[in-house]
Amino acid sequence: MKFFAFVFFLFCLQIRAQTDSTQLETIRNNYSKAVTDKELCSEMIRELEILKDKPIYLGYLGGLQIIWAKHVINPFRKLKTFKKGKINLEKAILIEPYNTELRLIRITIQKNTPRFLDYKENIKEDKSFIKKNIKSIQSPILQNHINTITKN
Repeated sequence: MKFFAFVFFLFCLQIRAQTDSTQLETIRNNYSKAVTDKELCSEMIRELEILKDKPIYLGYLGGLQIIWAKHVINPFRKLKTFKKGKINLEKAILIEPYNTELRLIRITIQKNTPRFLDYKENIKEDKSFIKKNIKSIQSPILQNHINTITKN
């Protein structure tokens, strides 16, 4: 009986891993679309608020909150939203400093952030880190994002 319970447990873990992988690929695919699609950005933020216990989801949440600041009209709310996103993204990177995907999220944000927000200090460091660790990336979507970022 214990053997069957163990096998069932392993099966559940595998299903969970496949679900996480599929969900993450969907987030990766929609991340850049959120810049121009306000509804998509809002929906992804709502979903990631629930998943933010994992650093990768917290990083995407932070990136999308920063993108959301672009969609907000009120300048005070823009700044507040930007700061909240920056905190979440930096927290995720503190938890997993060697996560190439989190560094990719940060570099995409920093390259597109206006200078007056003073959030551009990691571009060279992240670009170098990503180039060194590109072989660890399995996702074709991320490979494409990396190729776009490292060309510039």
